[in-house]
Amino acid sequence: MPDLFSIQGLQGYLSIVSSRQQLTVANMANIDTPGYHTQDLDFQTALREVSDDGSVNLMPAAREIQGLPERPDGNNVNIDRESMQLSETQLQYQLGVQLIKERFHELLTAIKEGS
Repeated sequence: MPDLFSIQGLQGYLSIVSSRQQLTVANMANIDTPGYHTQDLDFQTALREVSDDGSVNLMPAAREIQGLPERPDGNNVNIDRESMQLSETQLQYQLGVQLIKERFHELLTAIKEGS
């Protein structure tokens, strides 16, 4: 079982966060599309897959979000919800990048001390 905080695990984490960010942006782009329904991915399940078997699915399965109020045109995108989710994914991505930087710094330190 790969460590989620290994470089491979963090790569998978960044892939999931990036996919979620793409879905959020697509939702925002379709705010005026009649009948469009908000899409998201099951973040916890995708993260569990990465930590369980190390697989990095470049585009985890998107699913329609249930229970959001629809406008008369059938669209249920809420710009406030999507903006908040976009901010959240940006912070998650920054966290992942920072953790990868730390792993590489650890490797560089080990290499320098070994020579």
